[in-house]
Amino acid sequence: MPNCFPARGARALRKGFPMKILVAYKRVVDYNVRIQVKPDGTGVVTDGVKLSPNPFDDIALEEALRLREQGIAEEVIIATIAPADAQPHLRNGLAMGANRAIHVVTPGPVQPLAAARVFLKLIESVQPGLVILGKQAIDDDCSQTGQMLAALWDRPQATFASKLEVSGDKATVTREVDAGLETIEVDLPAVVTTDLRLNEPRFIKLPDIMKAKSKPIETIELASLNIEHGGEIRTTHYAPPAKRSRGVMVKDVAELVGLLKQKGLV
Repeated sequence: MPNCFPARGARALRKGFPMKILVAYKRVVDYNVRIQVKPDGTGVVTDGVKLSPNPFDDIALEEALRLREQGIAEEVIIATIAPADAQPHLRNGLAMGANRAIHVVTPGPVQPLAAARVFLKLIESVQPGLVILGKQAIDDDCSQTGQMLAALWDRPQATFASKLEVSGDKATVTREVDAGLETIEVDLPAVVTTDLRLNEPRFIKLPDIMKAKSKPIETIELASLNIEHGGEIRTTHYAPPAKRSRGVMVKDVAELVGLLKQKGLV
């Protein structure tokens, strides 16, 4: 797929003009809520359950706001793909400091590939110099949307960022990897996904909540984007984790190994 970032926008970025930042801002079941599986095994219970911003997306938004405060960005736009009742969720992001919001209305959750295709459509409209997403959402833990979006957009990606610095048309990103830390440099526009240690999101104050009520939210029906479907995973059943069994005290290592062999674990 050809790069959809126009030449005019790329020239502006090279000259150091402030850019737009697009931030994915997903709504999930609050991390303090104890998840309950529906009796029929078709999903998890969400009725009457507290819903909150995905913690990694709050980190992504905070980083975008800091870049704007540094004069690197001129506008921060949050976007969510969610049912029609997600307006309060977007108002939370606007109260945190985003300039405006985009709500792609869908009857239910979408999978990472479909989400990446939606964000690609938004990129074609917004023309951001940087797209920031949380490294994963705590409801599905897929950690796929950012990588898929970079591939569809044909732009560089820097995942699991614990430090982000932008200078001119390049970003220097410190990544958290299995072996420790890795620092890479990518050309902008690019996709960055955020890890926990990147920052600590700011506290939202009451005056900011009041100001957020007047900030614009653009509503787009998912069907109007003509998103290609396919290549998705179908979930057949949900089940809670097995209850933890009682511990067993052993006298020595030999007895421990014997018990593990009986259970077929070694």
